[in-house]
Amino acid sequence: MKRPASTPPRRRPSLPPWLRWVVGLVLLGTLGFYLTHRRQINRHARLAWASLISRHLTGHEKTPLLDGYSVHGIDVSAYQGRINWAEVASHDVQFAFIKATEGVTLRDQRFRRNWEAARKAGVYRGAYHYFQPNYDGARQANLFTRTVPLAPGDLPPVLDVEHAEFHDVAAMRRNVGVWLRLVERHYGVRPILYSNYSFYKRHLAGHFDKYPLWLAHYEVPEPRLPREKWIIWQHSDEAYIPGIRGTVDFNVFQGSFQTLLALRIPPKTGPAPR
Repeated sequence: MKRPASTPPRRRPSLPPWLRWVVGLVLLGTLGFYLTHRRQINRHARLAWASLISRHLTGHEKTPLLDGYSVHGIDVSAYQGRINWAEVASHDVQFAFIKATEGVTLRDQRFRRNWEAARKAGVYRGAYHYFQPNYDGARQANLFTRTVPLAPGDLPPVLDVEHAEFHDVAAMRRNVGVWLRLVERHYGVRPILYSNYSFYKRHLAGHFDKYPLWLAHYEVPEPRLPREKWIIWQHSDEAYIPGIRGTVDFNVFQGSFQTLLALRIPPKTGPAPR
């Protein structure tokens, strides 16, 4: 019998030379973008993963505290949900700043319970206001002072300035200045200014230098600002501490525990006895 002729193998169509160049350039550009922005990309990937697994967390996860510092703290809002403050305090958290207000109307729904529970657990507490740059600074200060019962022994009030959507940088700075002055006058103690590194450098540096700075700066071994410029460093916003189910911001204080205590609102001095 005659054997059938074998079917020649089919050749895969090759890409035209111009298309190969395009694919190569896209891959090269993607690699270059990743290498340039890998810290931010990796960070967003970790945050996305943390959100994905949040429902499976137990509240006992723990991130190691930052080496080289002896005074550690956290900052929280309603986002952290119910907090076991006694458990938090037992893991070397010495101070906490608690969100109280935002803009001209918003009060954090968990502020009161966090405020009282932190004190009972022995955590030195302070409160912060999230600044909305397109709203009047006096109204924002009024909301904060009507909400937060700072007393002797508490840490100074904090103004969180990082919201980047504003119409006029000069107007934003004026409203920041109004808030700081009114709140200082109300409590008798100089507030702390909080911001992230890029926002601070672009919009705030050189304008509020008399106020202590709490700097958020991630993915770096040390803040890029000189140490004399800041007193608190928020080095992570994706940490875990037993007592909180999910991520929380980690902070370190630049100085000793006694220096932290010296920041507290002093006792009120009454009239001298006759």
